[in-house]
Amino acid sequence: MATHPDGGRAARPPLWRWGRRILVAVLVLAILAVGSVGILWTLTPSVADAPQRVSAVLAAHHAPALAALPSPNPVGEAIIATENSRFSSDFGLDPISVLRTAVTTLTGSQDQGAATLEIQMGKNLYTPHRRGLTSKVEQVELAFKLDASFTKDQILLMYLNAAYFGHGFYGLAAAAEGYFATAPTELSWAQASLLAGLVQAPSVYDPFRNLGLAQSRQHHVLDRLVSTGVLTKSEAQAAATAPLNLR
Repeated sequence: MATHPDGGRAARPPLWRWGRRILVAVLVLAILAVGSVGILWTLTPSVADAPQRVSAVLAAHHAPALAALPSPNPVGEAIIATENSRFSSDFGLDPISVLRTAVTTLTGSQDQGAATLEIQMGKNLYTPHRRGLTSKVEQVELAFKLDASFTKDQILLMYLNAAYFGHGFYGLAAAAEGYFATAPTELSWAQASLLAGLVQAPSVYDPFRNLGLAQSRQHHVLDRLVSTGVLTKSEAQAAATAPLNLR
């Protein structure tokens, strides 16, 4: 074993020490997180009424509801690809996206957010007017509850029904009719990718007022559909240049 001139052991490399510290910190945080979930489970609202809350949103805006997921469902596929690509396998929280968001925040770069569909629903249905760390923690807990209480198809259906697409169009049925005078099942990939891009910021990407920005966002959605294997590059390129036929 290597020793210092004074006979002591050689110091371990600083990188190794930092790696050990980070590992210990991650383990401690994981233990605290698991404990917090159990504690907060009893302190946050039940999500059993989520379908009724979605129905109330639609009723308040005189919007039609989807009784079942459309088939085909291009908007649903586009939203998953863009907003929550691991939706089918996560548990309401996407740890990979959380880690990536933390890294990109520290480095100052931009990346996809870590808000899963369940987190977005927790915010929109239960804490719509609240901000701050406390509300974010509650939204994550509500996301866990939604994931534990409903199937992924049920969650996606509620999301599509409750999403706001701009211009007073709540829910996919109203948005498909309002923007394109068609049914959700009849939407082209060009139209579906445009609608999927609106949910992030409906007023910013308003295609009636900011068509260029809306199409820029649409192209991002199409890129995500290619990245997740839903569309080929040639299919995405065709959708990017296809007519939208906005009303």
